[in-house]
Amino acid sequence: MEILYLQEKWRISADLKVLLDEELRSGNSRFTIANLDESVVDVMAQIPRNVVPDLPDRIIAATALSLGLPLITKDAKIHSCKVVETIW
Repeated sequence: MEILYLQEKWRISADLKVLLDEELRSGNSRFTIANLDESVVDVMAQIPRNVVPDLPDRIIAATALSLGLPLITKDAKIHSCKVVETIW
């Protein structure tokens, strides 16, 4: 979802999404698609909207939180939200 969003905003090339899709379909990827489900929605309330106002960023942060994983991001707003462990 985030890759498509960034592509539509011209922040990344269309080629990057194609490469990612190919990698995910290869069966040899270390990446996993995480579902946007009730557990993500439930923990999204813990991501303060006044700190992380962008909905896609809140969804990403909530997904990491719901999975109990650190989030690799350089987004300063997500870093300032101390609810999610961040790397980078």
